[in-house]
Amino acid sequence: MSLPAGPQVLRDLPLAIDPAEVLRFQGYKRGRDVPGPEVRALFDEALAEGRRLMEPRVSLRWLPVREQGSDALVVLDQALAIPGIGARWGRVEHVAVAVCTIGEALEQRVARLWEARELPLASMLDSVGSGAVESLAEYVNDLLCQHGLPELRVTNRISPGYGDWEMTDQRGLFALCPTHAIGVTLNEACVMTPGKSISLLAGAGVAARVDHYFSQCARCWMRDCAYRRAPVAGSVRRG
Repeated sequence: MSLPAGPQVLRDLPLAIDPAEVLRFQGYKRGRDVPGPEVRALFDEALAEGRRLMEPRVSLRWLPVREQGSDALVVLDQALAIPGIGARWGRVEHVAVAVCTIGEALEQRVARLWEARELPLASMLDSVGSGAVESLAEYVNDLLCQHGLPELRVTNRISPGYGDWEMTDQRGLFALCPTHAIGVTLNEACVMTPGKSISLLAGAGVAARVDHYFSQCARCWMRDCAYRRAPVAGSVRRG
């Protein structure tokens, strides 16, 4: 087994965007709230415009784990303080660090729509961007799973700022994974620009633990994978 060596940059990724995910950002509850025809038409308009504006790109890098504790990982010279990581992931020998973005054009268009007081379209287009970058992060998690097969199990992704993991560890991820090639920067408050960007960390190991409540296989695009553990319920990849 050989994981990809060195930093990688991925571009022109054909992402599927889940309408239910976009509507969730609009405040609709899945399986309970039903959008009317005006909302559906607005979604269709925003989705078409969003697809013209988005430029999905990813920087990712696999690295060996130097040390692992119950609440920390050491990768190269970066100590990442992640509460409960030992119990959540089990033993991992490698980690993948990735930064995903859909670029800045969609955000710039949203800002212009707000200035023009075209508020419904601005809000829906912003939600389309949020749904797209989440789909991109899921696509990367699936890709990392494929990198590990068949010898390694790959965990679900985690990100600084979610749960108990402090946002300040964003600096450590950026030190491990170069992002200049995809145009993502980090400010002093550890906020990324463009805003429609996600940083993530996933682990890999022979005995790595994958969250029991969610199966990566259920939305992986590799339909004929010999190692599939669950039927395909959807996909984050178009085509």
